[in-house]
Amino acid sequence: MSEAPPPYEAAMDPERTTTGPKAPSAAPGPHGYETESAANGILSLQIKQNENVLYYISHYNEVNTPDIILFADYNHKGPRLAQASFNPPGKDFKFYIGGIKSPTGDDWDIVRDYTLVDERDDEVVAVFVEHFSLEINGTMTFRRELDAKAEMSALMAQVGSIKLPRDTINDITAPNVYLPRPMSRYRSFSGALIDPEKQRRGSEDSIDAHDYLSSSQPMLGQGAARAPTYAYHLPRRRFSRYFTLAISAIIGFFIWYLVRASLSSRAAVELGIGRPAAPPPAWEGFPFLKRYHGGIRTLVSREDDTPEYPVAEDVEVQRLVDAAMEQKKKADAVTSKEKGFNKKREIPEVKEQVAFPLPHRFDPYPKYGVEGDRKGFAPPVKCYVDAKEKREVPQLLAFNGTTKGFPDPVMGSYDLLGLRKDVCFERHGRLGPYGFGYSKKFGGSGAGMDGDREGAEHVWGDELEIDYRNVKWAEVQDKCEKDNAHRFKAPPKQRLNHFFTSMASGGPVEEKQTSKRAEEEPKVQESTELLNRTVVLIRTWDSFEYDAEDMFYLRALVNELSIQSGTEYVVHFLVHVKDNDAQIWADDETYQRVLEKALPAEFKGMGTLWSERQMGLIYGGLAESNYRDLQVHGAYRSTYMPVQYFAHMHPEYDFIWHWEMDVRYTGHFYHLFQKVSQWAKQQPRKGLWERNGRFYVPAEHGSWEDFRHMVRIQTEHGTASKENIYGKLASDAGVKNPMDVASHSHETPVWGPLRPSGEGDTTADPDNDPQPPTVFDKDNYEWGVGEEADFITFNPLFDPHKTNWILAEDVTGYNTTEGYPPRRTAIITASRLSHRLLETMHRETTLQRHTMFSEMWPGSCALHHGYKAVYAPHPVYIDRAWPTSYLAAVFNNGRNGATGGARTSVFSDERQHNFLGTTWYYHAGFPANLWKRWLGYKVDNDGGEEWELANEGRMCLPAMLLHPIKQVDLIVEHLEGEPV
Repeated sequence: MSEAPPPYEAAMDPERTTTGPKAPSAAPGPHGYETESAANGILSLQIKQNENVLYYISHYNEVNTPDIILFADYNHKGPRLAQASFNPPGKDFKFYIGGIKSPTGDDWDIVRDYTLVDERDDEVVAVFVEHFSLEINGTMTFRRELDAKAEMSALMAQVGSIKLPRDTINDITAPNVYLPRPMSRYRSFSGALIDPEKQRRGSEDSIDAHDYLSSSQPMLGQGAARAPTYAYHLPRRRFSRYFTLAISAIIGFFIWYLVRASLSSRAAVELGIGRPAAPPPAWEGFPFLKRYHGGIRTLVSREDDTPEYPVAEDVEVQRLVDAAMEQKKKADAVTSKEKGFNKKREIPEVKEQVAFPLPHRFDPYPKYGVEGDRKGFAPPVKCYVDAKEKREVPQLLAFNGTTKGFPDPVMGSYDLLGLRKDVCFERHGRLGPYGFGYSKKFGGSGAGMDGDREGAEHVWGDELEIDYRNVKWAEVQDKCEKDNAHRFKAPPKQRLNHFFTSMASGGPVEEKQTSKRAEEEPKVQESTELLNRTVVLIRTWDSFEYDAEDMFYLRALVNELSIQSGTEYVVHFLVHVKDNDAQIWADDETYQRVLEKALPAEFKGMGTLWSERQMGLIYGGLAESNYRDLQVHGAYRSTYMPVQYFAHMHPEYDFIWHWEMDVRYTGHFYHLFQKVSQWAKQQPRKGLWERNGRFYVPAEHGSWEDFRHMVRIQTEHGTASKENIYGKLASDAGVKNPMDVASHSHETPVWGPLRPSGEGDTTADPDNDPQPPTVFDKDNYEWGVGEEADFITFNPLFDPHKTNWILAEDVTGYNTTEGYPPRRTAIITASRLSHRLLETMHRETTLQRHTMFSEMWPGSCALHHGYKAVYAPHPVYIDRAWPTSYLAAVFNNGRNGATGGARTSVFSDERQHNFLGTTWYYHAGFPANLWKRWLGYKVDNDGGEEWELANEGRMCLPAMLLHPIKQVDLIVEHLEGEPV
C-alpha cells in the first residue's frame, strides 16, 4: 500500500502569493491546542472528547478565525484522524483522513458521519457526508460505488485575510447531502452554544490597528507575520495509551509485590513463621500398650503372667509389624465397608463368665515383738477417728495377682525397693474407705454409685460407713500423737514465737498452747528404741478449691501415714497466702480466720500460713536477680524457702516429706514411704552421686549389681572408646548438637563434699560437713550403709551443666564470673529432706546469701556439704511399646551415659517431650488418663462404665506413683435441695 500523501504545500498563484516573515512555530489555537503555522493552507488538528469521540480539523486565517472545520463524530473505537489539507485556488479540493488500515492494506477503513463546515461572515454552511472511503489518489469514492466526484470549482479563496465568498460551496454532487439554512448561532456536539460573530469580532479586536494602517508593509505580509502558528498534532491513540497504562500498572504492582514479599519473607524467617513443621518424635510411631486397662475378671498370679511389655528384641520388631498391619486393616475396613444385603452379620463374642475374685485386707504396717520387724520398739497405740465410738477407717482391699498381660515398669523396680508387686488395687478397695461409693446422706462423696460395683460391699463388711462430715482430723491426729508420744524421741525446746516470723503449727494460739502442754506433761519413755519424728507437708494455697477427689487423697494421707501408724508421720498443710497485702500478721484472730477459710472443715487447725512478703523479710539481703522476670522470694523460684524456715522453727521433726496436691498413688502411702526410706538408708555412698544421675532400666541394665558396675565403668573410664558397650547414644541424639570429647572422657567420682570453687564463695559451717573415712578406691561400698538419707527424690539428680534445661543458670549469691558452682537437679519437688539439710539450706540463705532454683537447691546444697542424697528408682510405666534399648539410650543420653552433663540430655528443654507418655513427670499426659480410666470414666472415647460391665470389669492397678493429676471432675450424687 502506498504511503499517505504529506500535507499539501500550496502552489499559490504568483499574483496572490503571500510574502512576509514566517509565523511563529508554536502558537495557541482558538481552542487552546498548540498548532503549527496555518500558512499555505495547512489545516491543524484539534481533538475534544465528550460522550462520543469528537474530532475537529480546522484551518485558521490570519485573524484566528476558522475558515474550514471538519467535525468527526462516531462511536467506532478504532479510527483516528491523522491529517488533512486542501488545495489553493484553482486546484481540486483534497483532504486525507487517517484511520485503521484494512487487512489488505490497500485503502482506509470506513469512517462515518463527517460534517464539513464553512464559516463565512455571519453564516455557516454545513455539508453532511455519510459513509465514504478515501483512496490514496485523492478521488472521493462513495461506498456504494457511485463514482461521484465532489468539486469546488467556484472556490475562490485567498490564504490570509481574504475570507471565503458566500457561495464558495454551491456545487457538490453527492448522495445524502443536506444543506441547512444559514444561521448565526449553533450548538456544538458537546451541547455548547457557539456564536461565530462574537468569535470573529473578538479576533478582529485583538489585532493592532497599526498593522492595518501601515502602508510600508504589504497586507499579506502583516497577516503572515501576525498569524498564529498551528501544528499538525498527531492523533491520540487511545488503545496505545490505555495499554501502556495497563502494562505500567502491572509492572508497578509486580515490583511492589516483590518488594513486599521480600520484606515479609525476611520477617517470617526472623520470627520462624512458615518454617516447616518438625517431624514428630520417634516415640509417636510406637504402638500403644493395651493391657493397662485390664479388668479384675482376668486376674492371674504374677508368676504365671506374661507381661505385654517389655519383651525381647525380636518380639518388639514383630509387634511393630503387627501394629502396622492392624492399622492398615482398619483403614481398609473403612474404605471397603460392606453395605446392604452383602453386609455380614456381626456375631457378638460370647465372653466366658469368670467368678469374681475375693479381695483381702492390705496391711503394710510393721510387726512388733520378738519376731517382728521392729525389735525393741514399743508398739503403737491404736487411734480412732471418733474416740467415743471407737470407729477406725478400714484397711484397703487388694487383689492377689495382676490383670492378664499387665506391663512391667520400664524404669525402676518393685523388688529393688521392697514394694509388693503381687497385688493390685481397684477403685472401690482403694478409695472406698475414704467416702467413695456411698451416698452423701451417709457422709460419703456420692461418687462411684454407678457402673461396675461387684464386690464393693467387701470394703465395709458388716460395719457402717464413716460419716466424714463429723470427722475432725486435727483433733484425731493430736490425740493420737499424744497417746504415742512415748515411742518417739523427746522433742527439743521450741524456739520463741516471734509472731510475724512464726511458722505456727495450727496457728500462733495453738502453738503457744502446745508448747505449754509439752512443758507441763513430760513424756515417759517406755522403750529402748525410739522412732524419729517425721512430718508430711502438703503444699497448697489459700484459694485452692477442694473437690471430692481431692478429699479422698487427703483422707488417705492422714489416715494411712498418721492415724494407723501411731503418728509416725504427722500430716500438715503449708498454705501459701498469695495476697501479700492480707493482714495475716495483724493479730491472732486474723491469722486463724484466714487459715480456717483456706482449708476444708475436716482439716481445720492443721495448716500453717506463709507469704512471699514474709519470706522477703526473713531472707532479706538476697540479690534480687529477677530471673525470667520472677522474684527470688517467689513460690516458683524458691519453693523450699518456707519449708526450710518451717524446719528451722520446728526442730522436733527429724525429716520432712515435701508433698504436692497433684500426686496420686494407687497403693498404700505408708508402704511406699517406709520402703523407700529403708532402701535409701541402706545405699552406700560410693558411686552414689553417679547412680543418682541415671535412670535404671532393668530390661537393659539387668540386676542392680550389674547397673552399679556399669555406672562405675562409665564414670571411671568414660564412653569415648568405640569398644565401650555402654557408650552407645540414641540414634536421634547428637546430630544437631554433637557431644565434645570432654563429654566422653572419664570423670572423677564425687567423694565427700564438692564445694563451690568461685572466688569468695564459702559455705555455711564447712567444719561440720561429713568427711569420707577413707579414699575412694579403698572403700568397699561400706560408707553410708545404714545412714539415713538427707535427701530422697523420685527422679534422677542430674547435672544441669551444659544441658539446655532452661533454669540451669538460676543461681543467686555465688560468683559466676568464671563458671557456675557444682549443681544437681531433681525435677518434681516431691521428696524427703532431713532436718540437717533444711537447716543448712536455711543458714546458706540467711548467712551466705545463697540460693538456687527450687528443684536445684536441695540437691546442690547436699552436694556442697557432702550430705547423703538418694534417687529412689520407683516403678515408672510408659504408654507405648518403646524398644528398651532405644529408651535407655534416650533417657540416659548425657555425659558418659548419665541423664545430664551434656546438651543431649533428656532434661534439655527440646527433649523433655520424651516424658509425656510416662507416669511420673511434671507435664506428662499418661498419668491423668490412666487415673481417670481407673476411676471408671471414659477417656478418648475408650472405657467407661458400660465398657467395664460388658468386658473384663473395672481396672486393677499395681501400686504406682502418678503425677500430675489435676482437676478430676467426678460424677456425684446430689442431695435434694443441694446446689449442683
